[in-house]
Amino acid sequence: MILVSWLAIIFASFSLFADNNATTIVALGIFALSASASIFLILELSQPFTGLMMISSEPLRSALAPLNP
Repeated sequence: MILVSWLAIIFASFSLFADNNATTIVALGIFALSASASIFLILELSQPFTGLMMISSEPLRSALAPLNP
């Protein structure tokens, strides 16, 4: 929550001193999309076996099977 509010303040300060034209609005949109995508990836990849981008645990289980006595 703190990171999201910090990013919102940064983007608000960028747009506060910039002219209102299409280039500025598109650039701020791309930057906001990039920041939100990075937060999404951090949150999704913190739990790799659940969520939207779920990876299979089968390769890990098959690699650990020979090590089990």
